[in-house]
Amino acid sequence: MPAFTAPDGTRLVYHVDGEGPPLVCLPGGPMRASSYLGDLGGLSAHRRLLRFDLRGTGDSQTPGDTTSYRCDRLVEDVEALRVHLGLERLDLLGHSAGANLAVRYAARHPGRVGRLLLVTPSVLAVGIDIAPRDRLAAARKRSGEPWFAVAYAALEEITQGRATPGAWESVAPFWYRSWDRAARALQAADAEEKNHEAVPVFAADGAFEPQGTRAALAELPAPVLLVAGEVDVAAPPRAVGEFAGLFPRSEWVVQPRGSHYPWVDDPEHFVGVVTKFLG
Repeated sequence: MPAFTAPDGTRLVYHVDGEGPPLVCLPGGPMRASSYLGDLGGLSAHRRLLRFDLRGTGDSQTPGDTTSYRCDRLVEDVEALRVHLGLERLDLLGHSAGANLAVRYAARHPGRVGRLLLVTPSVLAVGIDIAPRDRLAAARKRSGEPWFAVAYAALEEITQGRATPGAWESVAPFWYRSWDRAARALQAADAEEKNHEAVPVFAADGAFEPQGTRAALAELPAPVLLVAGEVDVAAPPRAVGEFAGLFPRSEWVVQPRGSHYPWVDDPEHFVGVVTKFLG
Protein backbone atom coordinates (compact mmCIF):
# COMPACT_ATOMS: atom_id res chain seq x y z
CA MET A 1 0.00 0.00 0.00
CA PRO A 2 1.44 3.39 -0.93
CA ALA A 3 1.85 5.73 1.99
CA PHE A 4 3.27 9.14 2.89
CA THR A 5 3.78 11.22 5.99
CA ALA A 6 1.54 14.13 6.98
CA PRO A 7 3.10 17.37 8.26
CA ASP A 8 2.57 16.23 11.88
CA GLY A 9 4.27 12.89 11.26
CA THR A 10 1.14 10.74 10.91
CA ARG A 11 1.54 7.94 8.35
CA LEU A 12 -1.29 8.08 5.81
CA VAL A 13 -2.25 5.41 3.29
CA TYR A 14 -4.06 5.48 -0.02
CA HIS A 15 -5.18 2.63 -2.28
CA VAL A 16 -4.73 2.58 -6.04
CA ASP A 17 -7.10 0.91 -8.50
CA GLY A 18 -7.18 1.22 -12.28
CA GLU A 19 -5.19 3.04 -14.93
CA GLY A 20 -5.22 6.51 -16.40
CA PRO A 21 -5.19 10.01 -14.95
CA PRO A 22 -5.49 9.97 -11.15
CA LEU A 23 -8.69 10.80 -9.31
CA VAL A 24 -8.30 11.33 -5.57
CA CYS A 25 -11.35 10.00 -3.71
CA LEU A 26 -12.34 11.25 -0.27
CA PRO A 27 -14.70 8.93 1.65
CA GLY A 28 -17.69 9.92 3.73
CA GLY A 29 -19.02 8.43 6.94
CA PRO A 30 -17.75 10.75 8.26
CA MET A 31 -14.40 9.14 9.05
CA ARG A 32 -15.12 5.84 7.33
CA ALA A 33 -12.35 3.79 5.71
CA SER A 34 -12.26 4.26 1.95
CA SER A 35 -12.78 0.55 1.18
CA TYR A 36 -16.56 0.97 0.82
CA LEU A 37 -16.00 3.06 -2.31
CA GLY A 38 -14.69 -0.01 -4.12
CA ASP A 39 -14.02 0.78 -7.76
CA LEU A 40 -16.94 3.24 -7.82
CA GLY A 41 -19.09 1.08 -10.06
CA GLY A 42 -16.35 0.42 -12.59
CA LEU A 43 -14.93 3.93 -12.78
CA SER A 44 -11.48 2.39 -12.38
CA ALA A 45 -11.73 1.28 -16.01
CA HIS A 46 -11.47 4.94 -16.98
CA ARG A 47 -9.42 6.61 -14.23
CA ARG A 48 -6.77 5.63 -11.73
CA LEU A 49 -8.64 5.83 -8.44
CA LEU A 50 -6.68 6.87 -5.36
CA ARG A 51 -8.88 6.04 -2.38
CA PHE A 52 -7.57 8.00 0.60
CA ASP A 53 -7.84 6.53 4.10
CA LEU A 54 -8.15 9.61 6.28
CA ARG A 55 -6.08 9.65 9.45
CA GLY A 56 -7.30 7.16 12.00
CA THR A 57 -9.30 5.18 9.43
CA GLY A 58 -8.58 2.11 7.33
CA ASP A 59 -4.85 1.53 7.04
CA SER A 60 -3.81 5.05 8.01
CA GLN A 61 -2.19 5.70 11.38
CA THR A 62 -4.09 7.04 14.37
CA PRO A 63 -2.69 10.51 15.14
CA GLY A 64 -1.29 11.50 18.50
CA ASP A 65 -3.53 14.57 18.49
CA THR A 66 -7.10 13.39 17.96
CA THR A 67 -8.35 16.97 17.52
CA SER A 68 -6.70 16.70 14.09
CA TYR A 69 -9.76 14.69 12.98
CA ARG A 70 -11.57 18.02 12.55
CA CYS A 71 -12.53 18.63 8.94
CA ASP A 72 -10.65 21.90 8.49
CA ARG A 73 -7.48 20.31 9.84
CA LEU A 74 -7.76 17.36 7.45
CA VAL A 75 -7.36 19.79 4.55
CA GLU A 76 -3.59 19.79 4.90
CA ASP A 77 -3.51 15.99 4.72
CA VAL A 78 -5.09 16.27 1.27
CA GLU A 79 -2.53 18.92 0.29
CA ALA A 80 0.27 16.67 1.57
CA LEU A 81 -1.08 13.89 -0.65
CA ARG A 82 -0.98 16.21 -3.66
CA VAL A 83 2.62 17.12 -2.93
CA HIS A 84 3.52 13.45 -2.41
CA LEU A 85 1.98 12.58 -5.79
CA GLY A 86 3.87 15.38 -7.51
CA LEU A 87 0.72 16.76 -9.10
CA GLU A 88 0.21 20.40 -9.97
CA ARG A 89 -3.56 19.94 -9.57
CA LEU A 90 -5.83 17.25 -8.21
CA ASP A 91 -8.98 15.91 -9.77
CA LEU A 92 -10.93 15.41 -6.56
CA LEU A 93 -14.02 13.36 -5.66
CA GLY A 94 -15.81 13.71 -2.34
CA HIS A 95 -18.67 11.44 -1.33
CA SER A 96 -21.22 12.40 1.31
CA ALA A 97 -19.34 13.83 4.32
CA GLY A 98 -16.18 13.71 2.23
CA ALA A 99 -17.64 16.52 0.13
CA ASN A 100 -17.18 18.82 3.13
CA LEU A 101 -13.46 18.09 3.11
CA ALA A 102 -13.30 18.44 -0.68
CA VAL A 103 -14.82 21.92 -0.69
CA ARG A 104 -12.79 23.08 2.28
CA TYR A 105 -9.70 21.99 0.36
CA ALA A 106 -10.92 23.77 -2.78
CA ALA A 107 -11.60 26.94 -0.80
CA ARG A 108 -8.12 26.95 0.76
CA HIS A 109 -6.21 25.74 -2.31
CA PRO A 110 -8.31 26.80 -5.31
CA GLY A 111 -5.41 26.70 -7.73
CA ARG A 112 -4.68 23.08 -6.86
CA VAL A 113 -8.03 21.68 -8.02
CA GLY A 114 -8.35 20.49 -11.60
CA ARG A 115 -11.90 19.14 -11.51
CA LEU A 116 -14.17 18.73 -8.51
CA LEU A 117 -16.78 15.98 -8.25
CA LEU A 118 -19.23 15.96 -5.32
CA VAL A 119 -21.34 12.80 -5.00
CA THR A 120 -24.52 12.95 -2.90
CA PRO A 121 -22.74 15.62 -0.87
CA SER A 122 -23.17 16.67 2.71
CA VAL A 123 -23.84 20.42 2.85
CA LEU A 124 -22.52 21.26 6.32
CA ALA A 125 -19.44 23.08 5.05
CA VAL A 126 -21.53 25.56 3.07
CA GLY A 127 -24.36 26.00 5.57
CA ILE A 128 -27.29 24.87 3.41
CA ASP A 129 -30.37 24.01 5.42
CA ILE A 130 -32.16 20.79 4.45
CA ALA A 131 -35.79 21.05 5.46
CA PRO A 132 -37.48 17.94 6.90
CA ARG A 133 -40.10 18.19 4.15
CA ASP A 134 -37.42 17.66 1.50
CA ARG A 135 -36.15 14.52 3.17
CA LEU A 136 -39.66 13.18 3.67
CA ALA A 137 -40.67 13.99 0.09
CA ALA A 138 -37.73 11.96 -1.22
CA ALA A 139 -38.62 9.15 1.15
CA ARG A 140 -42.26 8.99 0.03
CA LYS A 141 -41.13 8.01 -3.46
CA ARG A 142 -40.27 4.64 -1.91
CA SER A 143 -43.79 4.04 -0.55
CA GLY A 144 -44.18 0.80 -2.48
CA GLU A 145 -41.31 -0.91 -0.67
CA PRO A 146 -42.19 -3.60 1.91
CA TRP A 147 -40.01 -1.93 4.55
CA PHE A 148 -41.38 1.58 3.92
CA ALA A 149 -43.83 1.98 6.82
CA VAL A 150 -41.28 1.23 9.54
CA ALA A 151 -38.49 3.20 7.86
CA TYR A 152 -40.67 6.24 7.18
CA ALA A 153 -41.93 6.37 10.77
CA ALA A 154 -38.31 6.30 11.96
CA LEU A 155 -37.35 9.05 9.52
CA GLU A 156 -40.19 11.21 10.84
CA GLU A 157 -38.83 10.73 14.36
CA ILE A 158 -35.34 11.74 13.24
CA THR A 159 -36.46 14.84 11.34
CA GLN A 160 -38.56 15.93 14.31
CA GLY A 161 -35.65 15.55 16.73
CA ARG A 162 -37.17 12.73 18.73
CA ALA A 163 -35.32 9.71 17.36
CA THR A 164 -35.42 6.50 19.37
CA PRO A 165 -32.25 4.38 19.67
CA GLY A 166 -33.22 2.10 16.79
CA ALA A 167 -34.37 4.83 14.40
CA TRP A 168 -31.10 5.11 12.47
CA GLU A 169 -30.99 1.38 11.91
CA SER A 170 -34.60 1.43 10.71
CA VAL A 171 -33.98 4.10 8.05
CA ALA A 172 -31.00 2.27 6.52
CA PRO A 173 -32.98 0.96 3.49
CA PHE A 174 -33.49 4.55 2.32
CA TRP A 175 -29.75 4.86 1.59
CA TYR A 176 -29.95 2.33 -1.29
CA ARG A 177 -32.04 1.88 -4.41
CA SER A 178 -32.51 -1.81 -3.57
CA TRP A 179 -32.40 -3.14 -0.04
CA ASP A 180 -30.81 -6.38 -1.20
CA ARG A 181 -28.01 -8.58 0.12
CA ALA A 182 -25.27 -6.34 -1.28
CA ALA A 183 -26.82 -3.22 0.26
CA ARG A 184 -27.24 -4.93 3.62
CA ALA A 185 -23.59 -6.01 3.59
CA LEU A 186 -22.41 -2.50 2.71
CA GLN A 187 -24.53 -1.05 5.49
CA ALA A 188 -23.35 -3.63 8.04
CA ALA A 189 -19.73 -2.79 7.22
CA ASP A 190 -20.28 0.86 8.07
CA ALA A 191 -20.06 0.28 11.81
CA GLU A 192 -16.79 -1.67 11.46
CA GLU A 193 -15.14 0.69 8.97
CA LYS A 194 -15.88 3.93 10.81
CA ASN A 195 -13.70 5.56 13.46
CA HIS A 196 -16.42 6.29 16.00
CA GLU A 197 -14.13 8.39 18.20
CA ALA A 198 -13.39 10.65 15.24
CA VAL A 199 -16.99 11.12 14.07
CA PRO A 200 -17.98 13.93 16.48
CA VAL A 201 -14.59 15.62 16.10
CA PHE A 202 -14.92 15.84 12.31
CA ALA A 203 -17.72 18.40 12.61
CA ALA A 204 -16.72 19.95 15.96
CA ASP A 205 -16.76 23.70 16.56
CA GLY A 206 -14.46 25.40 14.10
CA ALA A 207 -14.63 22.63 11.50
CA PHE A 208 -16.71 24.71 9.12
CA GLU A 209 -16.83 28.34 8.12
CA PRO A 210 -19.78 28.50 5.71
CA GLN A 211 -19.63 32.20 4.89
CA GLY A 212 -15.93 32.18 4.04
CA THR A 213 -16.19 28.88 2.18
CA ARG A 214 -19.07 30.16 0.06
CA ALA A 215 -17.11 33.29 -0.82
CA ALA A 216 -14.10 31.24 -1.89
CA LEU A 217 -16.16 28.77 -3.91
CA ALA A 218 -17.78 31.66 -5.79
CA GLU A 219 -14.31 32.35 -7.25
CA LEU A 220 -13.26 28.74 -7.84
CA PRO A 221 -11.88 28.38 -11.39
CA ALA A 222 -12.29 24.60 -11.57
CA PRO A 223 -15.31 22.94 -13.22
CA VAL A 224 -17.57 21.17 -10.72
CA LEU A 225 -20.06 18.32 -11.04
CA LEU A 226 -22.56 17.46 -8.31
CA VAL A 227 -24.42 14.14 -8.42
CA ALA A 228 -27.70 13.78 -6.53
CA GLY A 229 -29.91 10.74 -6.10
CA GLU A 230 -33.59 11.18 -6.93
CA VAL A 231 -34.67 9.40 -3.74
CA ASP A 232 -31.74 10.29 -1.47
CA VAL A 233 -33.03 11.45 1.92
CA ALA A 234 -29.53 12.42 3.10
CA ALA A 235 -28.81 14.83 0.22
CA PRO A 236 -32.15 15.60 -1.46
CA PRO A 237 -31.97 17.01 -4.98
CA ARG A 238 -33.18 20.48 -3.97
CA ALA A 239 -30.26 20.90 -1.57
CA VAL A 240 -27.75 19.60 -4.11
CA GLY A 241 -29.10 22.02 -6.70
CA GLU A 242 -28.66 24.89 -4.25
CA PHE A 243 -25.12 23.68 -3.58
CA ALA A 244 -24.38 23.72 -7.32
CA GLY A 245 -25.42 27.37 -7.46
CA LEU A 246 -22.47 28.33 -5.24
CA PHE A 247 -19.92 27.63 -7.99
CA PRO A 248 -19.30 29.74 -11.12
CA ARG A 249 -18.64 26.67 -13.31
CA SER A 250 -20.91 23.87 -12.14
CA GLU A 251 -23.41 21.35 -13.39
CA TRP A 252 -25.52 18.96 -11.44
CA VAL A 253 -27.37 15.79 -12.34
CA VAL A 254 -30.06 13.77 -10.58
CA GLN A 255 -29.65 10.04 -11.01
CA PRO A 256 -33.08 8.46 -11.60
CA ARG A 257 -34.10 6.29 -8.64
CA GLY A 258 -30.65 6.82 -7.19
CA SER A 259 -30.09 7.12 -3.47
CA HIS A 260 -26.99 7.84 -1.38
CA TYR A 261 -24.64 5.38 -3.13
CA PRO A 262 -25.34 6.00 -6.82
CA TRP A 263 -22.46 3.85 -8.07
CA VAL A 264 -24.09 0.91 -6.27
CA ASP A 265 -27.62 1.77 -7.40
CA ASP A 266 -26.88 2.08 -11.12
CA PRO A 267 -23.19 1.71 -11.95
CA GLU A 268 -23.62 2.23 -15.69
CA HIS A 269 -25.47 5.52 -15.28
CA PHE A 270 -23.07 6.80 -12.64
CA VAL A 271 -19.91 5.95 -14.57
CA GLY A 272 -21.33 7.41 -17.76
CA VAL A 273 -22.11 10.74 -16.12
CA VAL A 274 -18.78 10.95 -14.32
CA THR A 275 -16.58 10.00 -17.26
CA LYS A 276 -18.34 12.53 -19.46
CA PHE A 277 -17.51 15.22 -16.92
CA LEU A 278 -13.93 14.11 -16.30
CA GLY A 279 -13.18 13.81 -20.01
